[in-house]
Amino acid sequence: MTRYLLRRLGQAILVLLLVSVLVFSLLHVLPGGLVRAQLGPKATPHEVAQLAIQEGLNKPIFVQYAIWLGNALHGNLGYSYKLNSPVATLLGEYFPRDLLLVGIALFLAIAISIPLGLLQGVRRNRDIDYGLSFLLLALYSMPSFLLGVIGIILFNIEFNVFPPTAIHFGTSFGADVSALVLPVGTLMLGNVAYYSRYMRSAVIDNLLEDYVRTAKAKGSSWRRILSRHVLRNSLLPTVSLVGISFPYVISGSLIVEALFDYPGMGLLFWNASQDRDYPVLLGVILLISAAVVVGNLVADILYMVLDPRIRYG
Repeated sequence: MTRYLLRRLGQAILVLLLVSVLVFSLLHVLPGGLVRAQLGPKATPHEVAQLAIQEGLNKPIFVQYAIWLGNALHGNLGYSYKLNSPVATLLGEYFPRDLLLVGIALFLAIAISIPLGLLQGVRRNRDIDYGLSFLLLALYSMPSFLLGVIGIILFNIEFNVFPPTAIHFGTSFGADVSALVLPVGTLMLGNVAYYSRYMRSAVIDNLLEDYVRTAKAKGSSWRRILSRHVLRNSLLPTVSLVGISFPYVISGSLIVEALFDYPGMGLLFWNASQDRDYPVLLGVILLISAAVVVGNLVADILYMVLDPRIRYG
C-alpha cells in the first residue's frame, strides 16, 4: 500500500509538471503576449520592450519556465496585474469556497443517487423505474447553465424564495446560506442523474450473480442481501465514476459560478480569462489539476476499502 501511494504521488508530480509546461507554453504564445495584456493595446513599442526586459519575457521560454517553476516551488505563483494581488493569496481566498460548493454538491449527489439507483435496480422495468428514468434522463440531458436558468426563473422570479446570485455569500461561510441553494442544486442535479444510472446498472448486474442466489438459498432476508451484498458491490463502479468525473464536476462549477456570480475558483478563472490575467489562469489550472489528481487517488483508495480482494502493489 505504501509503495502504491508513493508511486501514485510520483505520477501526480509528473502530471502536474507536464500540465504546467503545456499551459505555460500555450499562455506565452497567445496573440498579444503577456506584456501587451498588462499594458494594453495603446502601449508604445518602447514601453513593451522595457517591460519585457524588466519581467524577463525576452529570455527563451524554457528559461522563463525554469524561473517560474523555481518561484512556484517556493510558493510564489506570480502576481495578478489586474487584481493587484499575489496569485497564491487569491487561490487561498477563493479555493475554500470552491471546496464548499463542490463538496456539498458531490455529497448530496452521491447520497441521493445511491438509493435512487438501488430502488430502480430492485424495481427495474416497473412504473417507478420508468418514471425515475424519464426524470433523470431529462435532467442528464440539460446543460448546467440551463438548469441554473430554470432554477432562477422558478425559485426567484416566480416564487422569490432564493436569491438569484451568490455574490452576497461573502467571505464567511455562514453569511447567507440561502445563496448557496441554487448553485449547489444546479451542480448537484446533473450529477444525480449521471451517478444513479450507473448505480442502477450495477445493481441489476449484481442481482443476477450467483452469490445472491446462494444467499437466498441459505434463507437470508431480502433486506440483508441488498445491504450486505448487492449494495456494497454495486458501489464499486460508482466510486470509480466519481473519480473519473471529477474534472467534469470542476468544469461544471465554472459555469455555475459564472452564472450565479459565486465568488469561487470558477468565477476567478472566468474573470481572469476575460481580463487576460495569465498568472491567475496558470495558478487556477494547476490547482484544479492537483485537485483532480487527489480526487482520483481518493477514489482508488475507497475502491480498495469497499472490496478487500483488491490490493495495490
